[in-house]
Amino acid sequence: KYRAILARSGVTLNILPSAGSLENLKRLDDPAFRVDIGFVQSGVTNGINTANLVSLGSVAYEPLLVFYRSPTPLELLSELSGKRLAIGSVGSGTRFLASSLLAVNGIEPGGATTLLDLDAEEATKALIAGTVDAVFLTSDSASTQNMRDLMRTPDIRLFNFTQADGYARRIHYLNKAELPQGAIDFGKNIPAQDVYLVAPTVELIARTKLHPALVDLLLEAAREVHGNATLLQRRGEFPAPVEVDYHLSDEARRYYASGKSFLYRSLPFWLASRVNRILVAIVPMLFVLIPGLRLIPSAYQWQIRLRIYRSYRALLTVEREAFPNITPQEREALLTRVNHIEKTVNKMKFPASFADQFYGLRQNIIFVRTKLTAAPAPH
Repeated sequence: KYRAILARSGVTLNILPSAGSLENLKRLDDPAFRVDIGFVQSGVTNGINTANLVSLGSVAYEPLLVFYRSPTPLELLSELSGKRLAIGSVGSGTRFLASSLLAVNGIEPGGATTLLDLDAEEATKALIAGTVDAVFLTSDSASTQNMRDLMRTPDIRLFNFTQADGYARRIHYLNKAELPQGAIDFGKNIPAQDVYLVAPTVELIARTKLHPALVDLLLEAAREVHGNATLLQRRGEFPAPVEVDYHLSDEARRYYASGKSFLYRSLPFWLASRVNRILVAIVPMLFVLIPGLRLIPSAYQWQIRLRIYRSYRALLTVEREAFPNITPQEREALLTRVNHIEKTVNKMKFPASFADQFYGLRQNIIFVRTKLTAAPAPH
């Protein structure tokens, strides 16, 4: 479904089959593996470094369905101790979750309970055939037909997590879900009563380097695929900005707050992505250039002041040398220097804002020349 939706915007999605959430997570964490996004069951970090990964949000509940063969209902998972349990294939989220729940009920590998690595199809057949006593399935691993077959088989029951609230509070990534009475088959009233389940969520996980343009596109696809009502969720409940083990990406956070960005609302995806790339390149340059442009007037004003200060410095030097006992030759030399300063000043171009300083400088030149001309002759 994602591939078909993305294709409408000219984006090709390559699908890479895997053993499940753990393998998806390992692939995302491995820089050498070519992958951009993956579906990962919440809670399945298993010591893997997630610093370079971000979440685009949760897209669905992943309820755990425990089917068992018994003439009477079981109340607690601990009652499965000593039996043959199919808990999912190695690397799957089903196996990780089943192992976690069994562990808090005192059932560990190597004990009296037999834990079997069967996939959903094999596990379903084995339970119907009576070669296992219980199977652990999740909605992504078990087909609807498998679940219908199990629920319609005599003496096979769906485990009711009466302690669902307790599991959800103790294990942070679990949620309480409810399968309503008759939801599978109204005519045969299957299930015969409301059944409580525990459910992690499925998160859409990406590498931090995923292009921001793709985030909007992926979340639009997620809304189209996962936004409808199901047996366990309300319409519009997913995708949702639920953070469990991964930081929600900034682009996803913006999407959940305000929807698609202006470019992607207003332009075709191919054009919006190109414009976005241009803006990504230009905007940082503007942040550098704008402060620089603001400095240009200040630099220009300082340059003008510096030229005025240089003329004043030369004029002050002349005035200091014009002490009373100077010879006529020295006076002529100083007057020549004053004339040179005046010519230099007259060639300068000043903006109107510096008119007062310009005319003040010219008046001071005239003052020094007058002082030199009126100086008494030496005795």
